[in-house]
Amino acid sequence: MTYCVAIKLETGMIFASDSRTNAGVDHVATFPKMKVYEKADERMITLLSSGNLAVTQGVTNLLDRQVRAKASGDADEETTSIFHATTMYDVATIVGEALREMQRRDGTFLQAQNIDSTASMLVGGQIRGEAPRLFYIYTQGNFIEAGEDTPYFQLGESKYGKPILDRVITPDTPQKEAAKCVLISFDSTMKSNISVGLPIDMLWYPRDSFRVGLQQRIRDNDPYFTMLRTRWGGGLRRVFAELPDPDWLE
Repeated sequence: MTYCVAIKLETGMIFASDSRTNAGVDHVATFPKMKVYEKADERMITLLSSGNLAVTQGVTNLLDRQVRAKASGDADEETTSIFHATTMYDVATIVGEALREMQRRDGTFLQAQNIDSTASMLVGGQIRGEAPRLFYIYTQGNFIEAGEDTPYFQLGESKYGKPILDRVITPDTPQKEAAKCVLISFDSTMKSNISVGLPIDMLWYPRDSFRVGLQQRIRDNDPYFTMLRTRWGGGLRRVFAELPDPDWLE
């Protein structure tokens, strides 16, 4: 399984993904689930993926092949790529079509072997000429867009980390507080679900910069993450102990 989060803030965007995959207890591995497409001073696009790993890797390979074909001039006029799309909506459409293509190619064969072929993706970023945008792409290739009332999306094991995000995240949340909240949501998820694990890949994109602001890989024994999860767990136990007991149970 996996866990990914993408947040659209007034000041920019935060993307985060774990890197654990498993196909049973004997087949646990580490694969990055974040893909970045960057053309400095023009666009910065980040893709997060969840679901069948072969399907999601196939999608990114199709996207890369489109980029190479357009760059070399080998693509026909109807073919476009993430680097040639004029809006983020067009980028989401391109990713959705690539996901449909992988489902058409492999879906029937996987389902015949009772293998789950579903996959979903988050794609967000900014292209010069418009504001940052964030999309959730379903396994069927259709998608929805984040807005003021829903400034973040999750993929995978979302239920454990959602409560802290709902309580803290708004479009006005400062980026450092948002990053801290995202890491706490990862800690809560890893505490309750063994299929999500370190390393965590994080990316910060400052609005209107059109380039990656910061990328960080959080591994085992990371000092800040270790401190955060220790103090968060201790704080929860302390606040719980301070709450009064229900007097109607005496």
